[in-house]
Amino acid sequence: MKNEKNILKWFDNELTEQDIKDLKQSESTLDKIAFYSKQMQAPQVDAQKALTAFKERKLTKNEPKVIPLNFKMFLRIAAMFVVMLASSYFLFFNNNVSFETQIAQNETLTLPDNSEVILNAASKLKYNKKTWEDKRDLELDGEAFFKVSKGKKFTVSTDAGTVQVLGTQFNVKERDNYFEVQCYEGLVSVTFNNETVKLPKGKTFRVVNGDIETVDDFNAENPSWMQAETSFEKIPLSQVVAELERQYKLKVSLKTVDASQLFTGTFTHKDKNIALQSITIPLKLSYRIEGNQVTLYKYEK
Repeated sequence: MKNEKNILKWFDNELTEQDIKDLKQSESTLDKIAFYSKQMQAPQVDAQKALTAFKERKLTKNEPKVIPLNFKMFLRIAAMFVVMLASSYFLFFNNNVSFETQIAQNETLTLPDNSEVILNAASKLKYNKKTWEDKRDLELDGEAFFKVSKGKKFTVSTDAGTVQVLGTQFNVKERDNYFEVQCYEGLVSVTFNNETVKLPKGKTFRVVNGDIETVDDFNAENPSWMQAETSFEKIPLSQVVAELERQYKLKVSLKTVDASQLFTGTFTHKDKNIALQSITIPLKLSYRIEGNQVTLYKYEK
C-alpha cells in the first residue's frame, strides 16, 4: 500500500531521492508501472473526417419573431384618437357659439337671456356662451335685427363699428363699405371711429364708403327685409346689386352703367324678374339673364 502511494507521489514529483531508490528496488511496483503505462493511449483523431463532419453540420439560429403591422388598424386607431382629442377640445375649451345663413336664407335665434335675433341672408353671428352672463357680447358679420331683453349691457361688434344697448330693438347692417344702425325701440349707442352717437327710436346712423351720411327719420316697426323685401333710400347702385345677389343666387355685372348712382326703392325677395324690374326701370336700365348671370346695361330706345 505504501508503494502505491509513493507511485502517485512519483507522478507528482513529490518523492525524495531516497524514496525513489527504495521504489526502484521493489520489482512488483515497477512491473505495475510498466503494465499500466502500456494501457494508456492517446485518442486517435481522423482529421479529414472531422473536417468533413464540421462542414456538413447544420447551422441553426433562432430567428426573431416579427409581428406584421396592420396599417388599416393603425389608421383606425389614429382616427379615433384624433376624434377623441377634437371632441375633448370642443367640449371643454371651445365655448364659442356661431350661426351662419346662406344666400336667400333668414334664421331666427334665441340667445341665452331670451333675446331674439333675426339673421338676414349671408350673415354670421358669434358669441361666447361661457361669459354670456357677465358680458352679453356678440360679433356680427352681415345684417341682423335684435330684440334685446333688459339686463346688462348688450354689445354688437362689427368690423365697421360697435353698438351697445341695455334693452331695445335695433337693426345692424355691416357690409363692404357700408355700415348702418337703425333704432326701433329704446336708445342705441353707436361707436364709429372712436366717436359715439346716441340713437333714439326712428333714427338711423349710416356710413357709406367711410363717410357718415344724413338720413331721414323713419316710423317702421321693423326692417323691410323681414317682410321678404329690401328697401333703399339714396343708396349707391353697387350696394343695391350686392344685396340682390345675397337674396338670389345671381351674379350681377354692370355694363356701361355708373355703379355710384343713387337708388331709392324696394325689391322683393320672392321673384327675381320683378326684383330686377324694380331696380332697372327707375334707373332707366335694361337687364339680360343667362342662367344665374345677370347683366345690367343702359336702356336703348
